[in-house]
Amino acid sequence: MKKFLSDSKMFEFEKFYKECQKNNVPFIKAKKNPIDSNYLVQMDLGTAHGNLKNDSQNKIHVFFEKEKEFLKGEKLYSVFKGCNVNKEIVWFDGVLPKRLNYFCETLFDLVKMKP
Repeated sequence: MKKFLSDSKMFEFEKFYKECQKNNVPFIKAKKNPIDSNYLVQMDLGTAHGNLKNDSQNKIHVFFEKEKEFLKGEKLYSVFKGCNVNKEIVWFDGVLPKRLNYFCETLFDLVKMKP
């Protein structure tokens, strides 16, 4: 099973959402911003029948901070548009295309929930 879906049609996102529900895993999607070609990555835990524990939320915060530092180090900090982490929804706006796979797979691995 794929860990995330990117740049797809709405019906493909719906199909992937149902697949995530069936497998009790987080639903992660990435959509390209047509203005700057960077990605908004969103994760919904409704498909995983659970909420992020504080420990997982903290791990994601640390991961996001490292990504922001990477962008800053590459002098690309301006592509970062924001992020949020809570018990049910996580998003990060400003993922570079070349880092999309790494970013989404790492995010999935940080929150992979046990059935």
